[in-house]
Amino acid sequence: MLNHKLKLSAGAVLAVFAFHAQADEQVLRLLTWADYAPQAVVDQFKKETGISVEVTLSNNEEMISKLRATGGAGYDLVNPSQDRITGPAKEFGIYQPIDLKKVKTANFIPSMLESTKKVTGLGGKVYGVPLFWGTDGLVVNSAKSKAADYSDLCKPEYAGKTAVRLKRPTLIGMAFSMGKDPFKAYANPKQYEAIMTAAGDKLISCKKNLKYFWESKDQLLNDIRNGEVVAAQMWDAGGWKLNTENATIKFIAPKSGALGWVDTFAIPSKAKNLDAAYKWINFISRPEIAAKVAKSAGSFTAIKGAENFMDEVMKKQLAESFPPAALKNIKWYPAIPAGLEEVDGKVLDKIKASN
Repeated sequence: MLNHKLKLSAGAVLAVFAFHAQADEQVLRLLTWADYAPQAVVDQFKKETGISVEVTLSNNEEMISKLRATGGAGYDLVNPSQDRITGPAKEFGIYQPIDLKKVKTANFIPSMLESTKKVTGLGGKVYGVPLFWGTDGLVVNSAKSKAADYSDLCKPEYAGKTAVRLKRPTLIGMAFSMGKDPFKAYANPKQYEAIMTAAGDKLISCKKNLKYFWESKDQLLNDIRNGEVVAAQMWDAGGWKLNTENATIKFIAPKSGALGWVDTFAIPSKAKNLDAAYKWINFISRPEIAAKVAKSAGSFTAIKGAENFMDEVMKKQLAESFPPAALKNIKWYPAIPAGLEEVDGKVLDKIKASN
């Protein structure tokens, strides 16, 4: 009788484990940016695969922080920018290599796929494939400002009417506008620190000219709409959104070059549901699905053929913001070596604390 009860108990335990395992297989835990997983697309994915998607919104810094805290657990798929993968993978072990045999690589724009493989390559393995690309530049009310580069935001005629984020891209952009190349200094930490310090000092001297360091996208968009801000550092999607409302507000590539980023698919080292992760990658990389997500995100996709389903307004805005010379002058972010973001953090803290 006792043995019989033990067998029942063991069977019950196995049933519980089987239930939880099956439940895990039916859920994709996605850590991503706002608007990268619109509800209609999530619903279609579940309808086609039976897999639900749990979406957690984040940004580059938080993605690294969350995965570092768990040793790469808690999520099945994330969308970090390509320059934020190899450093954390090497230093913290939070990502695993992508199995390209499970990815429909033919769906990607070949040049962008190869570039991303190179930037996210580590030890002969690839840790990311591309999803979206976009740029940081300037959003300018052309009726009230002639700002053409980051350093122009510090001109006295725009005092109190400009804004930037107190983030790494602002330092990088300011450095380029000062004629310096921080990307070339990646291999020389001392030179890089000197460049970032100079960019930080420039922003400190400019601080009294800024209305604020913006944190809320909605606040900045509203202040540009009502004319309280006439020029600001921002990414292209925000500028194009405003342009659809007011043709005098434009996103422009700075003279020194817009900063180009590529957001990727990457898999955490302790992801539980790899099958769902690869299914989502291949689902999103279908041209018609990629176009839907691109419209939601306001960004351009790395998926081949998606342009056939894209919004004509977005195509027109891209052409106006990036004539051929500006497109060639985009400064694409390379992989960040370990330790450099600590330099950026110290400079940003110094700016924040300055009077």
